[in-house]
Amino acid sequence: MGTSKWEKRNIAQEIPIWDPEVCIQCNKCVQACPHAAIRSNFYDPQELADAPDCFRSVDFRAREYPNKRFTIQVAPEDCTGCSLCVAVCPAKNKSNPREKAINMRMQEPLLEAERANFEFFLQLPQPDRATLKDDVKFTQFKEALFEYSGACAGCGETPYLKMLTQVCGDRLLMANATGCSSIYGGNLPTTPYTCNADGRGPAWANSLFEDNAEFGLGMRVAVDQQKTIARALLSSLGGTLDAALVEALLQADQSDEAGIAAQRERVVRLKAALQQFDTLQSRRLLDVADYLVEKSVWIVGGDGWAYDIGFGGVDHVLASGRNVNILVLDTEVYSNTGGQASKSTPIGAIAKFAASGKVTGKKDLGLIAMNYGNVYVARVALGAKDTQTVNAIYEAMRHPGPSLIIAYSHCIAHGYNLASGMEQQKLAVDSGAWPLYRYDPARHASGENPLKLDSRKPKQPLYTYTDNEARFRMLKMKDPDRAKELARLAQSFVDERYELYERLAQPYASKTEE
Repeated sequence: MGTSKWEKRNIAQEIPIWDPEVCIQCNKCVQACPHAAIRSNFYDPQELADAPDCFRSVDFRAREYPNKRFTIQVAPEDCTGCSLCVAVCPAKNKSNPREKAINMRMQEPLLEAERANFEFFLQLPQPDRATLKDDVKFTQFKEALFEYSGACAGCGETPYLKMLTQVCGDRLLMANATGCSSIYGGNLPTTPYTCNADGRGPAWANSLFEDNAEFGLGMRVAVDQQKTIARALLSSLGGTLDAALVEALLQADQSDEAGIAAQRERVVRLKAALQQFDTLQSRRLLDVADYLVEKSVWIVGGDGWAYDIGFGGVDHVLASGRNVNILVLDTEVYSNTGGQASKSTPIGAIAKFAASGKVTGKKDLGLIAMNYGNVYVARVALGAKDTQTVNAIYEAMRHPGPSLIIAYSHCIAHGYNLASGMEQQKLAVDSGAWPLYRYDPARHASGENPLKLDSRKPKQPLYTYTDNEARFRMLKMKDPDRAKELARLAQSFVDERYELYERLAQPYASKTEE
């Protein structure tokens, strides 16, 4: 675990440098970084006693944490120079509007100083997860347990995986379908999944295209069985253990980080108590006691897996009713194997096996999942609405049944400079190509419609999005008439799809009146 930090690829000619005087401390640059090469932290001022002379810090602006210092720091040898961080930064230097709160600078003259700064930064204490809010800013203060992967510079997939490790923490168990995410996720002899100071981190394993969903479901079943055994053994030993401790372990509320931390403390006390006994039951409970702490199981892969080759397994998992989460990193093409069209590829896009432009519309995986009624479903795009993305991951993690998150992931196969990746994600949403929504079955209980549209009606034509990408522009050069016809079909498709979502998302009261 955590061996990618030793590679130090050192490939960036330019790296981002933070300007604390301009920064508004939004943490968007940290969130957007595909390689976790930009970090932020807040800490007590006395921690700066041994800081390098050139280490930058500023007063932390958060009422919940007074008298703290704040720093954003880059890892100069792990940064790929993609400049996504600069693109998403909303803070402008009033005295020089061309400058932001984070700006690209030549790496070579800064390397030694920034290396020392980053090494010092890593020694700063991590904030207590249990005290951090579940919003965009404070989620980025949670330690990233996915770092410095070998993904393409500017990758659209890896920010979601990094965020997943920040939200779920070291309780994350992941089944990863073969594809880009399995290559940069387990590119032996190094791996970007890492551990925290307690030695805990995500448990990750790669399976095939065709059985990854079932593979992940097996993880959930195994975890549930171990938990059942632990609870049964704990109950049977209730007469020999502290009754209050047993009751607290069995009735623990683990719906938030504070509850998880409290349960972990109880498990430590339980293990210490079990050391006093030498019975078969006590030894068995000692083996499975950690399963009294809730685990978060995620099944992860690309659209080629989820929409195509592994779709039967995905559907089986959604129908199982089990508390398992599915994250689809949707690049709308088989990215890792050469750019073949998938059922997620949109109308008019050129790909292998769709050399004259795809003629059928994008399969609606989310709508299929909603039909079950008990599945949490979200379609997200980090570059368009980061708050919605963060909320969706937290809601999916806490949903007691199956969940599905479909995440827009810009890709080098789309044919443009990925420094514009987040802007292109926003265009996808604004043009209607990628509507944002969350379908939460929990809303049924309060009489609400479970489907909530999180993006507005398309406010600009589809071509404002598609004309920026070579996968659409190539057809214009190759066959202008066909390109024009497919563009017309694509516009009709996205308009009709959004109108369908609008009707499905109407408040129940409106439907009754009709």
